[in-house]
Formats: sequence, structure tokens, C-alpha cells
Amino acid sequence: MTHSAPAVIREPAPVRRRAKRSWTGWGFLAPFMAVFALVFLAPIAYSIYLSLFRNQLVGGNAFVGLENYQRTLTDPVFWAAFTRVALFLAVQVPVMLGISLFVALAIDSGRLYGKNVFRISIFMPYAVPAVVAALMWGFMYGTRFGLIGNINEAFGVSVPNPLSPDFVLAAIGNIVTWEFVGYNMLIFYSALRVIPRTLYEAAEIDGAGQWRIIQAIKLPAIRGALVIATIFSIIGSFQVFNEPAILQSLAPNAITTNFTPNMLAYSLSFSGQQYNASATVAIIMGVITMVIAYAVQLRGMRKEV
Repeated sequence: MTHSAPAVIREPAPVRRRAKRSWTGWGFLAPFMAVFALVFLAPIAYSIYLSLFRNQLVGGNAFVGLENYQRTLTDPVFWAAFTRVALFLAVQVPVMLGISLFVALAIDSGRLYGKNVFRISIFMPYAVPAVVAALMWGFMYGTRFGLIGNINEAFGVSVPNPLSPDFVLAAIGNIVTWEFVGYNMLIFYSALRVIPRTLYEAAEIDGAGQWRIIQAIKLPAIRGALVIATIFSIIGSFQVFNEPAILQSLAPNAITTNFTPNMLAYSLSFSGQQYNASATVAIIMGVITMVIAYAVQLRGMRKEV
């Protein structure tokens, strides 16, 4: 009696297929990763490298470690610029987001006549380039040739000059608010549109009014959109450059070359040829912005839980 040899069971080799599959995925990601490294990571790395050196009259470009950071953090010019944008952020961002939220809620309520035209008209300023917007508002702010000057002449009054040192920050905030109210409104309105309508119907059956629906349903549902818009606004506030740079020629006594940290970095780099100091300012502002934005994100997530 013969016994047949036991059949050898050969297991497939999924590891090789999985490895091949994973490398295929990285192949699809490679173009994006290359562009990301080239336009994002490389400039940051080069800025950090520049901030650790200083071009000296004797010895040329020498390694100084954290000395540039120490000089910048003890420079009153830097802190004056930072305080200015911090005040700008504290006032302008809540006002802008409040207006955007109010407009989004009004459009979403369905009780606004001509809401499509209204929505487009509110969003349209966002399509205007920042340079054009600054020039347009700068013309209206003019006391000699602009709208303010025409009002003063027509009514015999003396409207305060928006481009004076006391009001120029508010004037810039007005321009930025006009530009970005529509953008943030669209974020809020898009978040409101995905809320199930059945929640509104159930709330109305329970006797809830519009204010109660906003407070109990709409605002909690769009909390994520509120956090995102706040983070974007914080980043934009710390990066304010176009508006004051354009208005500087109209208000040279109110807007200096060190008006904001970005203008300070630009002045150090292109006017003073101090590339190391400019890179240091950029890195410090990047770290401050990242920390504040991350803190806002954590607070928003904690509330959501």
C-alpha cells in the first residue's frame, strides 16, 4: 500500500504586493511632495539658516547662533510693529467675523429678499485685488482730492483724516474688513447649508424661536467653520503688508517702513540689505503665528467636545 506525499501548501506572498502597492501610492504623491518641499520646506530651512548667521564687515558671513533672535526680541522697533498688528487683530478680526456671521445667518434664514444678489454683492469685494482695494480706499480717504475732502468741502465740516497717525490703523482695518467679509461669510454660509433641515422643523415644533434655533443648533453646528475662519484671520492679520505698503505714499507721516513686522522684514531685506535680520523677523513671526493659531484650534476642539 503506497502513501502519497502530503501536498505542499504554498502561501501567497502578500507582503511583496503590499510593498508594491505602497510604493505606487508614494509615486502618485511624489510630484506634490517635490513641489511642497521646493516651495515650502526649502524656504523655511533657508530662512532658519540665514537667521543663524550675520554678514560682518570683518570676517564676512559668520555664524552667530541665536544672537540675531536676541537682538530682534530686544528691539523696540520690532515690538512696536508687533503691538500694532496685535491691536489690529484684537479689534478687526472679531468685527469682521461678527459681520460675516450675521450676514450668513441672515441669508440662511430664508427671510432675506433677493438673497442671491445680496450674497454675490457681499462676496464681490473679495475678488478685488488687495492692491486695487488699497488704492481705491486710499483715494476715498484723501482729504484733498478724495471723498473725505469732498464731504468737508460740500458740507463745511471737518471730518477727521482717516490717514492720520491716530486713525490710520482703523482705516486699514476697514479696508481688510471690506475685502474679507464676503470670504468668511461664504465659509459660514456653506457650513449652515449642510445642517439637516429636520433639526429646524423639530425645534419649531417644540416652540423654539429663531434666536433659540441660532443659539442651540446653528452656532454649535458651525463651530468648526468658526475656528477655521478665526485661524485664517489670525494668520492674515499677522501678515498685513499690502494695504499699509500701498497707503504709505499717501500717509508717509502715519505709516513708516516699520509699521508692521512684514514691512520691517521687507525694509531690512530690500532697503538695508540685512537679510539675516529679515529672516530672523520672519521666523519669529512664523513661530508666534503658529503658536497662537494652534492655541485657538485646541480651544475650539475642546469646546466641541
